[in-house]
Amino acid sequence: MIAMPHLARKTGTLLTPLMLGGLMLGTAALGLSAMVKDAAANPLGLAQNGSGGLEVESDNGIEWRRNEQILIARGNAVAKRGSSRVDADELQALYRDRDGNSEIYRIIATGNVKLSSDTDVAVGDRAVYDIDEAVVVLTGDNLKYSTPNETLTARDSLEYWETERVAVARGDAVAVSEDRTLRGDVLTARFEAGSDGANELRRIDGQGNVNIRTATEFVVGDQGVYDAKTGIATLIGSVKITRGENQLNGDRAVVDLNTGISRLTADGNGDGKTRVRGLLVPQKDENNSPADAGTGN
Repeated sequence: MIAMPHLARKTGTLLTPLMLGGLMLGTAALGLSAMVKDAAANPLGLAQNGSGGLEVESDNGIEWRRNEQILIARGNAVAKRGSSRVDADELQALYRDRDGNSEIYRIIATGNVKLSSDTDVAVGDRAVYDIDEAVVVLTGDNLKYSTPNETLTARDSLEYWETERVAVARGDAVAVSEDRTLRGDVLTARFEAGSDGANELRRIDGQGNVNIRTATEFVVGDQGVYDAKTGIATLIGSVKITRGENQLNGDRAVVDLNTGISRLTADGNGDGKTRVRGLLVPQKDENNSPADAGTGN
């Protein structure tokens, strides 16, 4: 049975612990639970990280729309659980009835959105947190996801899949890992748990207009994979390697970012139809040009 609390707007901060066994508003209780998957603590894992309830704070109080099954927190709203939290101008918690209880299945954050843990931060204008699927999707301007060693930005959207530890950047995506930069239409960063449970980059997959820049070369391909463990990036499909005015074309490039050495190959089927091609432009000797030779100077 759901008890109907009296919700009065207040000034100052209203602290509302959304406990896994119940939502406390003042002295009344609303039987709400957040669906939680059995998984290890995960950066940005609001649905998984830590124990206990989902706490919500806001400056301008909580609005309960019982018929719509929505709770709305406005004004510097914060939802937190364990070491993970979501900050926004407004938070909406959508819930549903199940087995006599009500459980939260989605959180919608709007305005100056920031998701954070002890190690990771993601920002955007709007976020939809699907607790059933353990995935959050951020949209808006200046989308960014940061770990202690990597930064992932995008134009269209940023996704983070908690269970798989996967971040997806869509639209003019850029991944920076230490001093290495990988770009593409879509970049998928795959992490694994480190010794302290924090995300450690394992690899980045790129789709569409993938490019990577070294100290001496610019490499472009249709698709690419960066192995963070070895420091090697592999690009395939309409590959071009440019160094100054020189350009090599082929089907596949392997770029060792540790040594700066790039290797270009054809498709390797041996039929002779596909070959590596290059345009090499000789460097001009400004001190001994043909014009100088003709004048005898």
